[in-house]
Amino acid sequence: MRTVVVTGSASGLGAAVCERLAARGTRLIGVDLAGADIEADLAVPAGRSAAMNAVLEASGGAIDGLVACAGVGPHMSDTSLISSVNYFGAVHIIDGLRPALAGGLEPAAVAIASNSLSLVPMHDLSLVDAMLAGNEVEAARLAAELPGATVYGMSKLALARAIRHRASAWGKAGIRLNAVAPGPVLTPLLQASLDDPELGPLVDALPVPLDRRAEPGEIAATVDFLLGPDASFVHGAVLFADGGTDALVRPDQP
Repeated sequence: MRTVVVTGSASGLGAAVCERLAARGTRLIGVDLAGADIEADLAVPAGRSAAMNAVLEASGGAIDGLVACAGVGPHMSDTSLISSVNYFGAVHIIDGLRPALAGGLEPAAVAIASNSLSLVPMHDLSLVDAMLAGNEVEAARLAAELPGATVYGMSKLALARAIRHRASAWGKAGIRLNAVAPGPVLTPLLQASLDDPELGPLVDALPVPLDRRAEPGEIAATVDFLLGPDASFVHGAVLFADGGTDALVRPDQP
C-alpha cells in the first residue's frame, strides 16, 4: 500500500485528490489547518516544521508520494499571506519531506501551481526573485504592496520555477517532481474570488476555450496520473490543465 501526503486535504482540490487516491487503496496522511490527520499552519515556519515532524512520525519516516495542494486565493486581504502559504508553505514541505520520499517506493511529488503564473506582469519580478531566494521577510514586504491577484500569480510562477530548478537533483535521487497548473476549478477558493467585487469580473472575463470550469475531480485525475507509474518518465514538468487558456494567451509558448 502506497503512502501519500496531501496538504490542503480538508477541502477543495486537496479533498478531491484524497478521494481519488483513497478509492485505489492509498494510505493518506492529510495536512490542513483543521479537519485533517495533521493540523498545522503552513503560513509560518513553526507550523511547517510541526507538520513535517508529524508526517515523519505518522509514516515511519518513508512516504511514496506528496501533493502540495495547500494554498490561499487572490481574495486575501493580507496579501503577504499568499506568498507565505502558496510558495514558502509548499516549498518548505516539499524540500523537508524529500528524505522521506527518498525512502519510498517509486516516489513522486506534485505541486499545485496555476495558469495564472503566465498572466503576471513580467516587467518586475522582484517578488518572484525574493521567493526563489528564500527571503520570506522581503517577500512578505513586497507582497503587502501588491494586489492579491498579482501576488497570487507570482507565488505560482515562483513555485513552478522552483519545481523546475529542482529537477536535476531530485531526478538523480530517483524522485520525480512535477507541477500541475490548473485554470478555474469549482472549489471554495474560486467561489471566494468570484464573490469578490473586484476579482469576480476578472475571473469571469478569463477566456477558457473549452468554455467551462473544471471539476475538482478532473484536476485530481491529473495529479493521480503524475503520481503513478504511467508518468514514470515525466519529471520537472509543469502541466497546464486549464481548458486551453494558456494556449490561447501564449500560443507561441510551447
